[in-house]
Amino acid sequence: MRTFRSHVATGAALLILAVAAPSLAHHAFNAEFDANKPIKFKGTVTKMLWVNPHAWIYVDVKKPDGTVEEWMIETGTPNTLMRRGLTKESLPKGTEIVVDGYQSKDGSHRANGRDLTLPNGQTLFLGSSGTGAPYDKK
Repeated sequence: MRTFRSHVATGAALLILAVAAPSLAHHAFNAEFDANKPIKFKGTVTKMLWVNPHAWIYVDVKKPDGTVEEWMIETGTPNTLMRRGLTKESLPKGTEIVVDGYQSKDGSHRANGRDLTLPNGQTLFLGSSGTGAPYDKK
């Protein structure tokens, strides 16, 4: 009986860790992005990853000298994006978009997306509320 209880206790502990792990991986805005480094650029979507806890939009940005930089834009959760009108089909490869957000603290080509403007002029809020991003303070 003692062995059975220890197995149940071990199983319960593992279940709690498995459920808690995704929330431990989630981060606040200030952990990775700099509110003092706003960015805004036009680029072409190369792919979009609908993954939790944040979806990612990959964008090729053409610089004035003709070279291209690949940017990774962190957004809110896929569920949040869908409630705001963005679907997996909204951003096919090749779509030109305008991204407004905040660059990563390490200066890499990663940003936390605040707004996304579609070719038809529609602007969608990309961020997730409660992360500490500057948009939360309005």
